[in-house]
Amino acid sequence: MRSRSWLAAAASLGIVVAACSGGGTPSPSASAPASVAPSTAASASAPASVGPSSNLPTSIGAGEGEVDIIVWAGYAEDGSNVKEYDWVNPFIKANPDCGKVNVKPADTSDAMVSLMQGGGGGLYDGVSASGDASNTLINRGDVAEVNVDLISDFKDIAPFLQSPAHNTVNGKHYGLSHGWGGNTLMWRTDKVTPEPTSWDVTFDPAKMEALKGKVTAYGGSIFVADAALYLKAHKPELGITDPYELTQDQFNAAIDLLKAQHPFIGKYWEAYSDEIDNFTSGASLVGTTWPYQTNTLKASGVPVKAIVPSEGMTGWADTWMLASKAKHPNCMYKWMAWMATPHVQAQVAEYFGEAPANPKACAELDKTYGSYGVKDFCTLYSVNDKAFYDSISFWKTPQADCGDSRGQTCVGYDQWVTAFQAVKAGS
Repeated sequence: MRSRSWLAAAASLGIVVAACSGGGTPSPSASAPASVAPSTAASASAPASVGPSSNLPTSIGAGEGEVDIIVWAGYAEDGSNVKEYDWVNPFIKANPDCGKVNVKPADTSDAMVSLMQGGGGGLYDGVSASGDASNTLINRGDVAEVNVDLISDFKDIAPFLQSPAHNTVNGKHYGLSHGWGGNTLMWRTDKVTPEPTSWDVTFDPAKMEALKGKVTAYGGSIFVADAALYLKAHKPELGITDPYELTQDQFNAAIDLLKAQHPFIGKYWEAYSDEIDNFTSGASLVGTTWPYQTNTLKASGVPVKAIVPSEGMTGWADTWMLASKAKHPNCMYKWMAWMATPHVQAQVAEYFGEAPANPKACAELDKTYGSYGVKDFCTLYSVNDKAFYDSISFWKTPQADCGDSRGQTCVGYDQWVTAFQAVKAGS
C-alpha cells in the first residue's frame, strides 16, 4: 500500500502536545456545541440500508481531555519541524477540553490497517487513511459511521470528495475527506520526444524500447490499477469497468501487462524523494508521479512536464476516520472539524504538498502561507480543475465483492499484493 516516508524521519516516533503548549497562528474554533456525546456503538459495517443511521450523535459533547491519532507523517504538525506550520497547538488553544494530541505516524497504509485492528483497540481514536486502506477499515468494522452535519466546514469540501466510494458506503459516511492528488505522467522534456499523450510510453514495449531502463513506476501494489486502467482503454474486450474491481481474468491481464513492463523499468519508487533524485540525475526519464514531485523538480530547474494521459489516471485521497472503539470520540470529532477549516487545510496542503479537500483554502494558499509556499498553488495542484479531478479513478481497496451483479467474483487486495511483489521480483 501507499508509502509516504519522506516526512517520517521528521516526525520521529510520534509527538505529544499538551495543553500548556503555545505558539501557532490562532484559527477559528471548530468546536461544536458540547451537549450530547457521540455514541461509538453505531455499526461500522456497511449496512444494507441506504442513508445515515438513526443513532448517530446529534451534537459534539465535551472533550475527553486528549485525542490519539494515527497519521501520515506531516499531517499533525506542532511547529517543531518548521515553525510556521503548526495546527496542533492552535487546536488545543481552541479546544482546551482536548488538551493533548498524541500522534502515531505510520509509513504505509498496511501499518495503519494493522494499528487500527479491532477498531483501534481502544488505543487510537482515529486515522488519516488513504483510499487503498479505508474500505478495509470500513468492512472490518474498525471505523465508525460519522455525522458529517456536525462538521460545519463539510459543506465547503469539494463535491467530488463529499461522498466518494472510498469513504462512503450505502449513503453512510465513514469519515471526512482531507487532501488528494492525481497520479500523472511525467517525463524529462530534454530527453523524451515526441511529447507523450498516452500511458503507452510506459506500457507498450515498442514505445518503451528507446527508454529501456529509464522508465519508472510506483512501487505500491495498488499500481495494478494503473495497468487495469490502461487495459480498460486499449483492450475493451476485457470488459473492465472499474480498475479496482477486477475479475480473475481481468486481474491476470493486468499482471501480465506489468510483467511485460518490468524489463523496461529502471527503478520503482515509493518515497517522493527517490523519484526526485532519479529524475534529477536522469536515472528515470518517464513514468507515473504526483504533483509534488513535478512542482519540486520544475522549481529546481529540472526540465520536466506532467500531463493527464488520454486514458485518465489513478489518484489518491485521504480520509480522517473515527475508530469504532475510540476512547475520545468527542475530541476526534473536534479534530476532524478542525482539519476541515480553510486555514488548517492551507497549512497542511502547503507543508505536505497536496491539493486541499476544502477549496476555500486557496485564498490563503495562492498568497503562499509559509516557507513551502509556491505562487498560484491551487493552479499548480489543479484544485479547482474539474477536468483534472474528473479524470481520476481514486484509489479504493480492492474487494472480493465486485460491488455489482458479478457478486463475489473479484480479486481481493491480498492477491494484488502477492502478485505485484512477484512482478517486482521479476518472477
